Amino acid sequence: MNDYARKSNLIKSMREQYCQSEGLPFSDILNKEELQEAFNYSPENSRDRIFTPAITLAAFIQQTMNPDQSCRQALANIIADRAAKGLTEISSNTGPYCKARIRLREEMIKKLAMTVGEKLDRSSNHSWTWRGRHVKLADGTTVSGPDTDENQAEYPQPDSQEQGLGFPIARCVAVISLAVGSVLGIAIGPYHGKETGEHALLREILDCYSAGNIFLGDRYYCSYFLIAMLKEKNVDAVFQIHSAREYDFRRGTSLGQMDHLVTWEKPAKPKWMSKETYAEMPDTLQVRETKTYDLVMVSTFLDANEVSKSDLNHLYKSRWTVEIDLLYIKEIMGMGILRCKTPEMMRKEIYTHILSYNLIRTVIAQAADIHDKNPQEISFKGAMQLINSFRPTIIYAKRKNLKRILETMLRVIANQGIADRPDRIEPRVVKRRPKAYPRMTQPRRKSA
Repeated sequence: MNDYARKSNLIKSMREQYCQSEGLPFSDILNKEELQEAFNYSPENSRDRIFTPAITLAAFIQQTMNPDQSCRQALANIIADRAAKGLTEISSNTGPYCKARIRLREEMIKKLAMTVGEKLDRSSNHSWTWRGRHVKLADGTTVSGPDTDENQAEYPQPDSQEQGLGFPIARCVAVISLAVGSVLGIAIGPYHGKETGEHALLREILDCYSAGNIFLGDRYYCSYFLIAMLKEKNVDAVFQIHSAREYDFRRGTSLGQMDHLVTWEKPAKPKWMSKETYAEMPDTLQVRETKTYDLVMVSTFLDANEVSKSDLNHLYKSRWTVEIDLLYIKEIMGMGILRCKTPEMMRKEIYTHILSYNLIRTVIAQAADIHDKNPQEISFKGAMQLINSFRPTIIYAKRKNLKRILETMLRVIANQGIADRPDRIEPRVVKRRPKAYPRMTQPRRKSA
């Protein structure tokens, strides 16, 4: 079998294991042409015919979905796959696989991950949107990596920790679809330093928003300049009011009880903004402030007849889903603590986690679409467990049985419901106590 045929078979296998089979919804999310373009690589990297980019990326994806997440487990899957296909046995040494991961282009993984997320959001069922409009949430989080000199140089640990007692920390800001939960954009930077905050990272991926979209964010994102940039793109926004901003419902134009229009004046130029950009910013902004119980919100929906205060309150309650989605990626998929020992590989690991997450979200959307459910009603963890369990069966199934197997998996996934807990608020406390070991106060090499 020549290299092209091998690559085509691997692409077909990757598409089938994530239910991208003909006759099923969203069958073009993992587009053949896009995969083929992503897997194109230069001749100097093609000497290893075993760990081609397609095989390596497929193994990397499975690695992020497996609770073990070790390179040894990923290689074991490749060995088992080759044995099932009657191919030559390969060494159990993980070195060649690890080198093959290094050869994968960072931008290729990122582009593929974002393409899957964006296409899923665009093709989502109209009934999953908010009044026919795509709501996109934004939030930040952090991940840590191995304590190596390279990682510390690019993603240094907090200054409050002594060297040798902490871990490199990277800050991530993600834009996530409310309709289907897919990640549409992600920016990565150091945890601290100049232009490393969430607003700075968000500006790198603001192109994820297009005319007609709705930005939904917490109070941290409620800023004059962000609202101005979103209005320039014809994007509406809903936030909780920033804690530093005062409000007074006795002023402005009243739209009802605890509901009014107010005019904000342009604040002083921030350090990150150029004089030219600042001059182009509007001198004033008209926004709407509403209050329900203790929650004060700011939005660009100025017509109370079109969008009521109750509508805004209900929409803002959906913001919590971004916290849950990030929890799925960090805790259930294990991205919170990365394994790779260089900054570039840390980023590749993050992008591969996002690609895996978006592929799982694709399967959840398929199950929801077929069985008349909302994707947010289906358990992400349950879906991931089922995909992992069905994967070998799907890959090695006879063609005539494949559709029935996929339909069975999607039906079971659709039945993996999660509880509806409206208005639930949980205190940020931990019930299970940690073991009573003393905290490390000096590196192990000094205490040995």
